[in-house]
Amino acid sequence: MDCGICTSKTILLFLSLVFWGAGAALAYVGAYMINSYGNFESFIQNKQTLVPAAIVIGISVLMFIFGLVGCCATLKESKFGLGCFFVIIMVIFAAEVTALVFTFIYQGKINQDLERSMNEVFEKYDGRNTESQAVDLLQRE
Repeated sequence: MDCGICTSKTILLFLSLVFWGAGAALAYVGAYMINSYGNFESFIQNKQTLVPAAIVIGISVLMFIFGLVGCCATLKESKFGLGCFFVIIMVIFAAEVTALVFTFIYQGKINQDLERSMNEVFEKYDGRNTESQAVDLLQRE
């Protein structure tokens, strides 16, 4: 086996393992987001805040599948499989750039909405209701 082919296969297998690791990390983050929502639901007025957690978990499943496609295509040396893996990598790169742009665009709106809802909860603080318990938990954390 040629040294270049061996090196290429090793790099592609490592990249596939990175996809699996990233999928596992994203699954953990999504589960943590959903778990944390239960503690701080008084601060967040609408249930739409769980949508990003569901999206993160969905993306983690896709990352596992992409890693599997990469491993199988690399081991079988399938031109079609490797082409699909390359397209997947390029789509993920484009999605990351898009997410970065949207983060900069909507950062102010997200901060304003979060600040408004947190101020409402702090104004309702009396030490006895559920919002007060959420404030106490936030201060303890």
